[in-house]
Amino acid sequence: MNDLYHSQRTMRQMRKVAMQRGVVAILDVGSSKIAALVLRFDGSSRIEDEGEFGSLAGQSGFRVIGAATTRSRGVRFGEVTAMAETERAIRTALQAAQKMAGIRVDHVIACFAGAEPRSYGLDAQVTLEDQVVTEEDVARVLSSCDVPEYGEGREVLHAQPVNFALDHRSGLIDPRGQLGNELSVDMHMLTVDAQAVQHLAYCIKRCDLELAGIASSAYVSGIAALVEDEQELGAACIDLGGGATGVSIFIKKHMIYADSIRMGGDHVTSDISLGLQVPMANAERIKTFYGGVHATGMDDREMIEIGGETGDYEHDRRTASRAELIGIMRPRVEEIFEEVRARLDAAGFDHLPSQQIVLTGGGSQIPGLDGLASKILGQQVRLGRPLRVHGLPQAATGPGFSSAVGLALFAAHPQDEWWDFDIPADRYPNRSLKRAVKWFKDNW
Repeated sequence: MNDLYHSQRTMRQMRKVAMQRGVVAILDVGSSKIAALVLRFDGSSRIEDEGEFGSLAGQSGFRVIGAATTRSRGVRFGEVTAMAETERAIRTALQAAQKMAGIRVDHVIACFAGAEPRSYGLDAQVTLEDQVVTEEDVARVLSSCDVPEYGEGREVLHAQPVNFALDHRSGLIDPRGQLGNELSVDMHMLTVDAQAVQHLAYCIKRCDLELAGIASSAYVSGIAALVEDEQELGAACIDLGGGATGVSIFIKKHMIYADSIRMGGDHVTSDISLGLQVPMANAERIKTFYGGVHATGMDDREMIEIGGETGDYEHDRRTASRAELIGIMRPRVEEIFEEVRARLDAAGFDHLPSQQIVLTGGGSQIPGLDGLASKILGQQVRLGRPLRVHGLPQAATGPGFSSAVGLALFAAHPQDEWWDFDIPADRYPNRSLKRAVKWFKDNW
């Protein structure tokens, strides 16, 4: 726990340095593309300190001044598998984004999709000494959460308080100054495979950059693709990437669950490649131009030129009906949604007051996907694009950029995490206690 705690705290310091300089790079390391954005924090809402954060969807306080993507290499299921290749791809994307921005960037905040995330709910309660909740009581309850045994080779990526309760009144945003006997807190903790984080950190270090923060793609795409009401009332974000599909659940503006499925759009492409006996590049093109999941009578008659460059005339002028293509794609998409359904059920999603589901990510662009999703997930489903942020080039406004844009919002308005206050209250030096209290003032 300790080394991660220190590395998380070091990253926090780096983020502060980056904010003072006014520029930071955002890096979404995916299985099919690596996206880099360069953000400039403008004077109008200059973030000097950890304070002054509005709500996530509020005015972001930054402009995108550089953006680039490159084909991902060395990443499978959202995890880095070939370091040198990933490092080259990261370098390519960041150099292009910096060139467009006309500025050199030293600090980067990254997100990734895989690494087998596991969600835990932690809670704690303390008895109040004099019936009025003080700031010290808040610090004390936060530091007395029992951490589960989460296993060797795992690291805590996020650990965030999501709810306070005083005696029997729950859902408190700020319990200070209120009367009661028992104060309790609920935390959400997300652990990931430690090696996946180390590999990514290593690739970034090799590019001569400082890592100033790291987040789960499932979390940040929810920040970008869910509107404020959905984050408040309860919603799930399904981020269909190339090699992995992220699932996150939000309520009261906090993520309370995240998971990842080791399947995505690339698996649909490889099914097409096998089914129609064409190379992956052709399969991707066919999927993009003709793909779908609902066949009608028309689709039997619509023929698709499969094409090819094998030199075998008969093989290269083959055609397939669109209905055939849909017949190849649909089973895989159904399989992905069945997995999503299982995760949502395990998380108790059906107990939330609102059960909106938002599909985003590059893989969500297959026509008819929302209809098929609501059939399998049985909910109201909509397609989500990332929130508008200043300076984002038109090419980067599609659903494939939800995690990159969400990561930019996360960089500008981080929700403080547990590393800011996990020393027991009786051993608090004053400064640390002030940190916990300040965190509390700013975020609640």
